[in-house]
Order: sequence, then C-alpha cells, then structure tokens
Amino acid sequence: MMQVPYKTSNTERSTQYRLWVIIAIVALNSVGLALVLPLLPFLLGKYLPPGQVVVGMSLLLSVFGICTFFAAPVFGALSDRYGRKYILIISLLGSVLGYVLFGIGGALWVLFLGRIIDGLTAGNITILFAYIADTTEPKERAKWFGYIGAAMGIGKIGGPALGGLLGSINIGLPFYVTAGLIFISALAVYRLLPESLAKESRTAHLTLSNFNTFAHFKNVFSLRGIRLLLLSGILFYVGLSIFQFNFTVYLKDIYRWGPVAIGSVLTFVGICDILTRAWLLPLLLKRLQEKKVAVSGLTLLAIGLVMVLVSSYWHASVLIALAVSLIIIGEGLFDPVYNSRLSRSVAESEQGTLQGVNQSLQSANNVLVPLAAAGIYVYSPAALYLTAVIAIISATVIAVRSGFRSS
Repeated sequence: MMQVPYKTSNTERSTQYRLWVIIAIVALNSVGLALVLPLLPFLLGKYLPPGQVVVGMSLLLSVFGICTFFAAPVFGALSDRYGRKYILIISLLGSVLGYVLFGIGGALWVLFLGRIIDGLTAGNITILFAYIADTTEPKERAKWFGYIGAAMGIGKIGGPALGGLLGSINIGLPFYVTAGLIFISALAVYRLLPESLAKESRTAHLTLSNFNTFAHFKNVFSLRGIRLLLLSGILFYVGLSIFQFNFTVYLKDIYRWGPVAIGSVLTFVGICDILTRAWLLPLLLKRLQEKKVAVSGLTLLAIGLVMVLVSSYWHASVLIALAVSLIIIGEGLFDPVYNSRLSRSVAESEQGTLQGVNQSLQSANNVLVPLAAAGIYVYSPAALYLTAVIAIISATVIAVRSGFRSS
C-alpha cells in the first residue's frame, strides 16, 4: 500500500514562520550589538583620560546590568498581563533610543543616560523567550532555544570587523546603524508577528507587587521543583561567566598572545557556538533525552575548564584549542535545554515573569562575577579556573539528582 506523504498543515507553517521571524530579529540585534561593543573604549576616550577609560567601561556595563536586573522581571510580568507583542515593541524602541543617544554623544552623562534607558527597557530577550514558550510544543523548545543562541552567535563572527570599518568613518556611525537594525526589528514585530498569548491565558490584573522585582523573585523561588533547577542554572552561568569575562585576559597574560591570535580564537568560538546550537543540539535531541543532553553539556564544559586550569601550568596551544571547543560545545548543549526545562515549569500566564527573573539573575551575574573574578585572578589564575570548575561540577550534581528529573 502506497503511503501518503506527510503534509505540513497551515497552522504548522504559520508557527514555523513566526519562529523564523524571531530568529531573524535576534540575529539582527546580535549583529547590532557586535558592531558597537568593540568601539565603546574609543567612544569613552573622547570624554575620559586614558587611565580612566577602563573604569568608565566597567561603570557603563554595571549600570546597564543593574537596570536590567530590576526591569526584566517587570517587563516579563507586563507581557503576562498585556501580551508579548506590544511590550516587546516598547522594549526594542527603548534600545533604539539608547543607541541613538550614544551616537549623538556630546557628554559623558548622555552615554550613561542612553545605557540607563536601554537597561530599563531591556525586556526583549525575556519576552522573545516567553514568545517561543507560547508558540512551541514543550518537546520542541530546546531546539528553538538553541536556534536563538545560534542567531546570537552570528554577530560574533563579522560584527566587530564591520563595526571597526564603520567606526573609522565616524565613531558614532555604528551606534546609529545598530539603532536602525533594532528599529527594523521593532517594525518586523509590528507587521509580521501576531500576539502569542491568548487573552484567556493572561494574568487577570496588575498590582503594585508586579512592579517589585524582589516580589517576583520570591514568587518564582517559592514554586515547587523550580528552585534546584534555577540553582543549577545560576552555578552554570557563574562558571561560564568566569571563562567569558577572563579568557582573553588569560591568553594575553599567560600565553602572551596578541590581538590577532585572540581575535582568531573569538572567531573560532563563534563558529563552534553556531554549529553546536544549530546542528549538533537538534541532532542529539532526536536520539537522547533532554536530561542526558544537559548533563553531557555540563560534563564537557567542566572538562574544558579543567584543561584551561592545566594550561596555566603546562603551556600548549593545542590544549587551549581543545579546551575552547569543549567549553563552547558544552555551553551550547546545556543552555537551550535548561531554558526549555525552565519554561515547562510554569503556566503560560507566568512565562514572562519566569523568563524575566531568569534574565535578572543573569544580569546580576554579569555585574558581580567579573568583579569577584578579577580579585581571584590577581591572586591566582589557576584558583579562578578552579572556582569555575567547582561551580560547573556543582551544577552537574544538581542536574543529575533533581534539577532535570522531569524531561
């Protein structure tokens, strides 16, 4: 008997279309961010003496992280009440205004104002993750979260070089281009994306506690079965952040590598990240349970960090290349599965709040970990990477024992 080929339904095609629009939006924003980040020191150099540029950079990044810490859960809660679409557009337009202010410049306080506005409206990743959770079946979420991560990696490859080219014409030009790319994203959301959260699935009303970041933390951490999962994620991001914020300094100090060699490593990181999330992860999810994929990712990440630790005593470029490969593959396997499992822990009406709290935790991590890592690194680079290894091993133990019990 001849089998009738399976045909994709109109509903499935519509869902796929929405999801690919989201991926394109994330890719645009990633390219925009990669355009401007390498130029921040040069922009700050117009307003600060050379010895204070590093301090200015740290303060700009910290201000953004602090603002995001308080704003992300609030934006998530607003999207649970009013829907994802228009809250996402407001968030994107806030980023547009922030980057336009960077392009205008003229005074240091203008740059800080731009960063504050961008931080206080930084709910776009929170809401995009909630949109994915609204739109996909639970078993498909890890794959699509992986595609989002791959889209974020696109900017790491060509963005810095393009930003440098635009910056050589005018230091403010890349910031205007980034604002333009994000504005295009906002238009795409308005014209191409329908609302994903049905009115009957939204929270019934807002109270003052919805604008209290710490109330959201209390509510999320009180949910049964989610605390250990979040703890495994926190430990994962701590270990990974140590690597992300310190590795280029490590290569410069320990291996005496210059900008060209370090730039090549960062390009390699971007390629590995995209291949892992876009190709390897979907392949493994067809063959293995999510829990096994997550634990495998953490294990590879721990082994890679151990190799970096060993490389501080035994210098070998091959060891560094292998360590970077394992770390990036491990991150690319665990992170999407973790976000998928997290999204399945709450109802539709709580997705925005949960994703906001998760984003807030990552913002706190981005502010605190670099400060602590700098202090440990001054004492001993090996001690810093030993700390990262301990964090990842602890995350693995929690994931094995309870954090990923349901899959």
